[in-house]
Amino acid sequence: MKTNKEEIMLTALKLFAKRGFEAVSTSMIASELGITKGALYRHYQSKQEIFDSIIQKMFEKDEKQATDNGVPEKEYEEDVSSYARTSLEDFCEFVNSQYRYWTEDEFALLFRRMITLEQFRSAEMNKLYQDVLAFGPVEYSENLFREMLKNGQLNPEAAEFGARNLAIQLYAPLQLAIQLFDAKGNKEEIGDNLRIITKEFAERWKKIE
Repeated sequence: MKTNKEEIMLTALKLFAKRGFEAVSTSMIASELGITKGALYRHYQSKQEIFDSIIQKMFEKDEKQATDNGVPEKEYEEDVSSYARTSLEDFCEFVNSQYRYWTEDEFALLFRRMITLEQFRSAEMNKLYQDVLAFGPVEYSENLFREMLKNGQLNPEAAEFGARNLAIQLYAPLQLAIQLFDAKGNKEEIGDNLRIITKEFAERWKKIE
């Protein structure tokens, strides 16, 4: 049976997530697949090309995840109107879906573990980690909350608290939930706890009609 690009990407990602990018060679990837290096090179010219393809696929998956959940998939500056249309309830539900995404989707889970492992090994990998799992999501959330404050979705206390603090307050429980999952916690129980937290968050900050 022929090996395709998707199989090569997933196999390489599994190795990167376990051993780290630098410790994995194209020979190791080919061996894991049961093919020759020549067969692998017919699809990818180098380990870096495989890695770049993994990143591209991950960004495409992230965009689809956002689209499927009715939240903006583009940068704030590219599509301010989508940020302005997003409701507090929809965004809180998106946070719950992100927990499922990062713990259930094999590709996303492995990618997350890979960049967590690699973040201290180079400035480039640290930036990727920050963009995907730290500063990037906080900035995205902050922009959403800023628009919610502008269009009157949130109460006066939320305005005083500030968009950045709202972003951190909502994103921190998601990060902790993922870490608890990684520590072999009960996935369903953790997800239930996160849903309680996001529901309470929405109730705390929404505007009372």
